[in-house]
Parts: sequence; structure tokens; C-alpha cells
Amino acid sequence: MKNTLLPMALTLAFPASLLAQQRPNVLLIVADDLGKGDVSTYGSESIHTPNIDAIAQSGICFNNGYASSATSTPSRYALFTGMYPFKNPRAVILPGNAPLIIEKDQPTMPKMFQAEGYSTAAIGKWHLGMGDGNVDWNTQITPCANDVGFDYSCVVAATNDRVPTVYVQNGLVEGLDPQDPIQVSYKHNFKGEPTAVDNPELVSMGWHHGHNQSIVNGIGRIGYMKGGKAALWKDDQMAEYFLDKAKGYLDTLSQGKPFFLYYGLHQPHVPRVPSERFKGKSGLGVRGDVIMEADWCVGELIAYLKDKGLLDNTIVIFTSDNGAVMQDGYNDGATDYFYVHDPSLGMRGGKYSLFDGGAHVPMMAMWNGHIKPGSVSEAFFSQMDLFASLASIIGASMPQGTDSQDHSAAFLGKSKKGRGYLLLEAKMRLCYRKGDYVLIPPYKGKRTDKTGTEIGNLASWGLYNLKKDVHQDNNLSEKEHARFEKMKKEFMDIAGKWYSFDPKYSTDLGVK
Repeated sequence: MKNTLLPMALTLAFPASLLAQQRPNVLLIVADDLGKGDVSTYGSESIHTPNIDAIAQSGICFNNGYASSATSTPSRYALFTGMYPFKNPRAVILPGNAPLIIEKDQPTMPKMFQAEGYSTAAIGKWHLGMGDGNVDWNTQITPCANDVGFDYSCVVAATNDRVPTVYVQNGLVEGLDPQDPIQVSYKHNFKGEPTAVDNPELVSMGWHHGHNQSIVNGIGRIGYMKGGKAALWKDDQMAEYFLDKAKGYLDTLSQGKPFFLYYGLHQPHVPRVPSERFKGKSGLGVRGDVIMEADWCVGELIAYLKDKGLLDNTIVIFTSDNGAVMQDGYNDGATDYFYVHDPSLGMRGGKYSLFDGGAHVPMMAMWNGHIKPGSVSEAFFSQMDLFASLASIIGASMPQGTDSQDHSAAFLGKSKKGRGYLLLEAKMRLCYRKGDYVLIPPYKGKRTDKTGTEIGNLASWGLYNLKKDVHQDNNLSEKEHARFEKMKKEFMDIAGKWYSFDPKYSTDLGVK
């Protein structure tokens, strides 16, 4: 059941004259594994991202912007559905042949835009599954992104290190030769097909962990694949391919029809393969090169909007699905630059981690005439709240029962108040952020994973003041015991309603 009343924040923030005007377009750009330290607007001097920086300079930069999670699939699930991902046990890092984890009848942000007369598109990284779990890649795939609110979609099914290494446009593999059908398995290889383990002579990028199954373009991938040779993507052409698709989508729009475009960058996710235009240009290895490439893509798309006369009435949002990671499966030299480049900007942890580097991400937005240029916000803002906040801005009703909150006033820089608290997730482990503090429960398991990241498995409860202790070195659970006990009770009261703490992984949670 939908709430048919406009949110009060909308009527206060926007006069009737604004509501009568043409509704704004929305361009949502989501980078993949990009840390705050990878964006120079946050103060990094080792890398330069002028086009991304320009969004913040023309609008608002959030110092406390958060994804819901420290990994891609759950983060994107929360972004599109406005729901905590741990409420859906399928919202975990998905293989390339996983079924769609958003239900076809589930409310989503793109559906909200559709209902308001918007044209909607998803271009780039998807990683939310497609099909019903038994995908035939040689026929129309359903359900897919088009079934959860997107009029047009052109995506990679999962990640650029997972098979199938093909583009899927509106549920069909693009460029597929019917005489060379695709087969995909995450359990066994296909007879006669080389792998990075058995045929190292065919590999041009060495693997560090996990990425040693089927070889595509000289790169070992996760999973096994056979066939579809004509449809295989070229890694060094992916950036321009998706940029051209985004421009092409804008060219199809009817005059005056507003749009919602999700543009999912694949950079700087592994494998990092920059185009010739950017190879060796950053001085920070291939990871720095693909970040430069991503920044260029952002600039090109915004320039295209301006050329078409669309930019002034377009809300442009830039963020990342989770925190940074340097070593994520390939020996590409990224870790050689740790001493000159800190992608987490002093925060502890990164991708996969409950520490703040896991979900504390770059976030900025611009909207000419509505967001004051050069604004900086300390408001606690979650990507999950974009659903309700954008609904408020365009005057749409929100479905009941989501976890998304309307913080449109903070989004537009008109209020310093954002979220009160947020449950953050990393590989089905939770922590609790409230105000300047974060509470991390104890979890069993290794302290550091194969990526070299501290993943937040503490032996006992941890309480940290993130404003005073960015690197989370000082556990305040004893020194501020009253606060610790209060936050612990709040956390258990909130999380315990939905989340089953598995004793195999959790310790001392006070769950009876």
C-alpha cells in the first residue's frame, strides 16, 4: 500500500511553483570499489579526479556518506530497494549465474520513477542476478533488470572478473552467434577448455587468489565458461562501450520526458585493464589508470548532458558501492603504491570490512539552481535513503515498509541533520553506527583476509569515536561503558528483530 500524501519535508523545502515545473532528471553514477582517498576532492594529493571533483564543486560533498554494505551485491540491493540487505539472505556476493534477488513485485527506486512518468535505464555493472537460477544465456533471460523498473538495460551480469564475460542488453546477450552457444558453470569446467591453473602460458595477468578458472582475453576469471566467442567483451574497451551506451540512451529520449539513468562504472574493480588512452598515465599503476579512465567517463557523460541542454535540470549523484581494495585477486601491482596512495583516506579497513573503510564512501551531488555550489555536508547520509529522498524531491509517494528515510533537506544542503543511526553490513556481519560512534560486535574468524584487509572480526566488542579516531585505534567500550551498554542494547533491539546471529561466527552477543 502506498502513502498518497506528499512527505512534509517536500512541502517545506519546495514551493508550489517548483513542483509545477518540469521534474528533474536523475543521473546516478556508482563506481565499483572506489575509496574516499581515490577522489581528490576529499584531499588526496596522490591522485587527480577533476571531473568527479567538479560535481562536488558545483554542488554538495558529503563527508559522512555511506553505502549500506562493504560489498557490491548487498550495497546495490539496498540502493535500489531501500531495504537493509541482510533482511534478504540472498543479498550476498553473487556468482555470475545467480538468479535475480529482487522480486518482480518488490517496490524499487526505478519503479517509483516509472510510476511518475520517467524513462529509466540501467547501464554498466549489475550484480543483482538475472533469470530464475537456471539461466539459458542463448535465449531471452527473464527476469532481468527490465523486470524491476528499468525500461532499458545494458549490463554485465555480475562483475568483470566473473563469467559470463558478455554484455546483456534487455535480457539478451549482445552479439551472440547462435551457432556458438554459451555454457556457464560455477561447479565444473567444460571438457577441453583451458584454465589459468592448467594453462598458465595463456595468461597475461597473474592471479593472486581465486581468479584461476576460465581464461578470457588472457585473464583468469571466477567460474567456467564455454562458447559465445563473438559476444565476449574486450576489457580495455568496456569503459567506452558503456559510455557510448549511456549517450545512446540519452539520444532516444522523447522531448520533455524526464529520465532516471543508473550508470554503473566497472572501475576500479578487478581485473584492471585501462584503455590505451590511459595506460601508464596515472603514475599509480593500472589501478590509478582505470580511476583516471572512470573520471574521464564521468566528465564525458556530463558534457554530453550539457550539450543536449539537459544538465541544468539534472540531479547528478556520484558515489561508490563500497570501500577500496588494492589486492583483490590479481597480481596487477596495485599494492606497490600503498606507500604513496591511501585509497581509504586514513580509515581502517576497506572492501569486505566492518571497519569504517568498508562502507564509508565518496558521495556528492549537484543540481544547478537547487544545491549551492561548493557545499560541504557533515550530515550522516546513506545511499539507502536516496530512494525516499528522491521520491520526496519529485513529489512521488513512497511504498510502506522500506528502510529508506527521507533526508532530502540534507541531500540538498538545506539541513545539517541526516540519519540517526545505520546498521552496516560486511559479508553478513553487522555493526551499528550512531552519531560519531560505531559499535562492532565480536565475530569469530580471521582478522585479515586474502586481500590484506582487516575485516573487523574482533575478539570482543569494539566502540569507536569516528570523529576523533578515524583509524579506530582506541576501543572505548570500557572507558565509555555507559554509552557502550546503551548502544549494545539498542543494536540488539534493532538488529535482533531481523538478523539471526550464527554462533559459528558470532561471540558474546548476549543472544539467548
